[in-house]
Amino acid sequence: MFKHIKIKKTDDFFTEIKDREVSGVYFYRVNGWNEEVRKLIGRYYEAARRSGVIIEGRIPNPDEKNLNYYNEIMGMDFSMDRAFIETRLKKWLPRMNTYQCSTVAASIFDTLKGLQAAGKNENMLKNAYIKFMCWLYYKFERIVGRLGDNSVPKILYEGSVSSYELLFLSILSGAGCDILLLQYKGDAAYLKLDPRSEKSDALELAGMSSFPAEFSLKTVRDGLRAEEEKRRLYGEDPALLPCTNAWMKGDTLEDIRKPCVTRGEDARFFYNTFARITGAWDKLTYVNDLYMFYQELRSYERTVCVVENEIPIPTSEEIGALNRKNYANYEQMLGDLAGALKKISNKDLAVIARHAFLDLLFEESAKEGMNLNRLTNRAIYVLCWFLRWQKELFRTGNIRECPLFIYLGGCRNEQEALFIRFLSRLPADVLILVPNLSSPCVLEDPLLYEQKYDVSLRVTAFPKDSARVQVGTTAYHAERELDTMLYQGSGIYRNQQYQKENSIILQTMYEEIPILWKEEVSYREHFSTTDELVNIPVIFSKVSGVKDGDVARYWNDIRILAQEDCFIAYKAPLIDPTVRNPMLAYATEFFRNGKLMRDKIRNHAAYPYGVLRADMQEHLMDKTELLINEKWIRGTFENGTEYTIVATAMNLPKRIVRMIQKFDFTKKNPKIIYVNTKETQNSKEDAIMAALLCMIGFDVLFFVPTGYQCVEQHYTKKILEEHQIGEYVYDLNTPDLSAPPVKQKASFMDRLLGRV
Repeated sequence: MFKHIKIKKTDDFFTEIKDREVSGVYFYRVNGWNEEVRKLIGRYYEAARRSGVIIEGRIPNPDEKNLNYYNEIMGMDFSMDRAFIETRLKKWLPRMNTYQCSTVAASIFDTLKGLQAAGKNENMLKNAYIKFMCWLYYKFERIVGRLGDNSVPKILYEGSVSSYELLFLSILSGAGCDILLLQYKGDAAYLKLDPRSEKSDALELAGMSSFPAEFSLKTVRDGLRAEEEKRRLYGEDPALLPCTNAWMKGDTLEDIRKPCVTRGEDARFFYNTFARITGAWDKLTYVNDLYMFYQELRSYERTVCVVENEIPIPTSEEIGALNRKNYANYEQMLGDLAGALKKISNKDLAVIARHAFLDLLFEESAKEGMNLNRLTNRAIYVLCWFLRWQKELFRTGNIRECPLFIYLGGCRNEQEALFIRFLSRLPADVLILVPNLSSPCVLEDPLLYEQKYDVSLRVTAFPKDSARVQVGTTAYHAERELDTMLYQGSGIYRNQQYQKENSIILQTMYEEIPILWKEEVSYREHFSTTDELVNIPVIFSKVSGVKDGDVARYWNDIRILAQEDCFIAYKAPLIDPTVRNPMLAYATEFFRNGKLMRDKIRNHAAYPYGVLRADMQEHLMDKTELLINEKWIRGTFENGTEYTIVATAMNLPKRIVRMIQKFDFTKKNPKIIYVNTKETQNSKEDAIMAALLCMIGFDVLFFVPTGYQCVEQHYTKKILEEHQIGEYVYDLNTPDLSAPPVKQKASFMDRLLGRV
């Protein structure tokens, strides 16, 4: 019989008899949980599945059919004699050899002797003997022929073991089996059967806690099946493994310069860099150093691919080339899309890329809020971007040469970050440059090597050739530092300091409008700035009626407002919907899937705003897209109004466009006054332009002496504040409002509020 021995570590369960310090078997019960236990159970389950027995629940008692067959073959004779038991085993289990029969017989006899000593009569011993014989034949026949082998058979039992089951498992342990009992409810029930733990040992590991409520061998089996499915998806193992950054000395640019073949000597690995340099080491030399670095690599014929400021989204042609299908789960989707990597001509690179792709996307699938559709989109972006650049990066076909991918500006979103992380798992160096500290990179990765500097520098183009190298003088950078001290958080602003704004519609009294109208926006309540954004309080109001019925004063008040930089709309509608808008024909090309096709718009022959400042063109497109997605205009995404918005935004009056061009977000903002004295309503296009200009940062005022609706009916929400200032007056003729106002005697309220 085999001796019952103790483990020193969980790996001991899987050693062969010849490698165990003492020849013997393990019989352990597991009453608690930690990560090591999880791995042990998974590994033990696999071993028992291959060459052992797994019991989920109880070992079923022999039924009438089983007993009848036993009686037919063996009869019901019984003798409390070891030789008798051995002889019967040879007949009952003919696949057992002499040694196995002898060992099992000895173990059964020893157990029956224990029962006899405990006071069991011969009939009870006979019943136990027949039960053990039936269990051996019907449940454990697959392992009795392996008893005594160097590779020890494994038994995995889930649940609370009964007294006879424990006796039977002790027989198998003595005959040469390793046994593991999984006791999810703890050890109390077992210790009633074996108070001194003579038959088995409790597994004790650091940090064990109670088993998770949902844990079972079924979950283990499902997990192993999923792992097997993953292994099938991954296919063959890569010929080379990554050694990322471990070989580096710490100076990123100098390390990248080092030829790839001299970075390490272990042929199992490719040695690559994955690094980010944030900030600039020197304002005077940063750009020139990058230029020299690039030229040096090119002189060595290193492949260098540079992307600046953004990674252009995949085109419809790139996405269409992937031949997507309808997928039921992550595995099916990733397995199918990963097939696109077979297009890579270098087989070793294709295998490495497949493993990296699946590793990262399975990691993404575990993120909170992830779903199949979102993960599919991310997978498609990664593949489209990789297939776009792989021929350029790996053009030589030698994957040990490590091409260099440089991304200037840093990752703007998780999609870009995922692609950069994917590239870093390939035999390529990946360098991210973020010289502007106010434009952080969202990428996070445990493999990423960081080099940080305190100096911030705005660099929009990588210096690949001398024509793109722009180096500031000492005086230039001193001026920029002075700018930082003067214009950051001081309330003083440099001309055109900010390129983005957010409009906040003010709710005011009517009497406040003339005061606010002539102020710089920085003096208004609720004005604020962040690193790159200005929050501008704007007026977006309708004035209904004529104060005290005094028409002369009414027109004079409007003339006072019109003295500022102001566009006056004398008629309604200002934009006649019956007049053909030349941009409407292109609107469906310019707007798709909730986004403006900005590159297509800029490159289109009919695009009218190419002469504007680049930042103002971007601002105008931002606000057009925002107006559509906020659904301020009735019919947006219902009857094609979104295309009317695009066409209107692309066909603004020339005077308005010029006002937009010179708009400085921290100074006085441009104004527009609509006057509607008749019964004609403003058009939907008027409403679109007014709302768009409000978002851009204009003050917008409607003067409607009749009190009739002007643009409100075109809005989905109450965004236009209305001031009722007096009685309604009809059929007025609008005078020339650009003429100088007449000086009038100030009233008490005028003097109180500071009006002239």
